This record gives sequence, structure tokens and C-alpha cells, in this order.
Amino acid sequence: MLVGRLYGKTVVLNYHSGEADDHLANWPTAARFARHADAIAVPSGYLVEVFHRHGLAATSIYNFVEIERIPFRSRALLRPRFLSNRNLEALYDVACTIRAFARVQAEFPDAELVVAGEGRERAALEALVAELGVRQVRFLGRVAPDDMPTLYADADVYLNASRIDNMPSSIIEAYAAGLPVVTTDAGGIPFILQHESTGLMVHTGDDVGLATQALRLLRDPALVERLTSRARSECLERYVWPAVRDAWLQLYRDASRTPASQPATSPAP
Repeated sequence: MLVGRLYGKTVVLNYHSGEADDHLANWPTAARFARHADAIAVPSGYLVEVFHRHGLAATSIYNFVEIERIPFRSRALLRPRFLSNRNLEALYDVACTIRAFARVQAEFPDAELVVAGEGRERAALEALVAELGVRQVRFLGRVAPDDMPTLYADADVYLNASRIDNMPSSIIEAYAAGLPVVTTDAGGIPFILQHESTGLMVHTGDDVGLATQALRLLRDPALVERLTSRARSECLERYVWPAVRDAWLQLYRDASRTPASQPATSPAP
């Protein structure tokens, strides 16, 4: 960023982390550097609000998915096959997902859970599975992006229990795949998922609520059809490259006209 300012180049900061509030509050240099950008782009209205609280203007431009890479499958009648694909770190609370799944398996003994992702919590999560006596939980470790469409196609319900989040692309990819979503309301998720419209949502840490909503899906094909149809339509309207291309072009045009892009005589402090 400082090199861009030094040579008079337009600088656009593209920020994605759901931990923005912590970064801007506890790392003073982060906010200071951000002020030297000609424009700040974030993928959700949630982060626009966070940056605004710290005195920074940001523009929301949605993440997009390559829709042609993710095959759509209509799920008229769900099998109890669940997918979680968040990293195994505390902020994604995969332990809550596992507890919710245990409650589902008590009602549907043939239920399966695939856990795609790696992280520092893996050993503790495997121990939790053993402690709860849960069966048919598979930890796949890190999965290459090219292999994710197969996991979406094989699953019938997407579970997410994150405590801190922004605009998870995995939820948008689930929309594209026709995979119904049950999630917590962490961070920017309420900006991309409307409860009872494009998915089902509960408060963070609520494994009972996650299980209850997942069981609704397994028992109500009409609900599944309504949610996945609306989610797929919203994905095609908002979260594909043609839908965001003009917003990016306009952002770069506007940023290139701002005074901040003039050459600096020395690196900014």
C-alpha cells in the first residue's frame, strides 16, 4: 500500500475477514494503513458497518461463485447426509455442529456427517465425537477447492455453526448446489441468508436450535424445495461474476479519481 502511494498508484484495499472489528480495534496500524487506500472493498454490509464504526468508508461488493463449477441437484426428499466444511478452529465452532449432529442422529440413526477442513481443534473434535458416542462422522482434513463440488453434490444438508464470520463463500456455494443451509447468525451471515426464505438460522452456540432446524428439513420436503429454490435464484441474481462486474469497474473508476492516488514525496506514516 505504501509503495502504491509512493508511486502515485491507485490503491484499493479488498478486505474479507470476519475479524475486522478485532483487527481495527486492537491493531492501531491496521486502521492507519487503511486510511491511505483510495477505496476499501468488502463483501458484505456487515463489514461496511464495522469499518464505519472505526471511521472508515467501505463499499460492499459481494463475493461471487463460479456457478458452472458447482452442479445443481434438486433435493425433493432429503437423506440425513450432512456437510461441514469450515476450518477446525475455535471461531468456526465445529464442536457445536457435532453436538447438533448428535441430536439429529438420535432421531435418524443412519445420519452421516462429513467434516471437511483442518485446524488446531481437530484432536479435540475427534475426542468429542468419541465422548458423545456419535457414529458415521468422517474427518476428511483439508479438501482441495476442485474437490468441493463433489462434496456438495453428495450431501443433503449444509451445517455451519461459526461464532465469528463475514460472508462465507461456502454458504453461497451451497445455494448454487441446491443444498439447504442451516447456520448460526454470526457476523455478516444475516446479510446473505434470510431465515425461512433462503435458509434456516439460529443464534451462535445453539446446538439444540441447529438440530431442531435440521430435523425440520428432514421432515418437510416442501420447506426444502422453497428454501433451495429461493437460495438458488438469489445466487444467480447476486453472487455470480456478471452481477458484481459493474460494481468492481465503478469502484476502480471512482478510486482512480481520488486525490489519494497522487504521488507521495515519502512513505506515509
